[in-house]
Amino acid sequence: MITRADQIRDALSALQPVHLEVIDESHMHSRGLETHYKAVIVSAQFEGRRAIQRHQAAYAAMGPLMQQVHALGLHTYTPAEWQADANVPDSPRCRGGSKHDRP
Repeated sequence: MITRADQIRDALSALQPVHLEVIDESHMHSRGLETHYKAVIVSAQFEGRRAIQRHQAAYAAMGPLMQQVHALGLHTYTPAEWQADANVPDSPRCRGGSKHDRP
């Protein structure tokens, strides 16, 4: 069975990452299964690009798959940045506030 995380991994492989992690964090949120993800992408394609440009490249690689994901936390690094500090911040805990949280 192909999971949504697998689909995201496949889509982001277009960025030719030297390191790629896709983590399903849906269990931390109230919206159900396969809705919230964190992606750690290390790619030479990010050289000379600002964070917003890196994120735009990831969104473009995701294409229509982005419409199937409620949240995608992106952590984008060049190979040199990753080698210097491979520390990815923890994702924040869900604070609720979704219409799915209401009685």
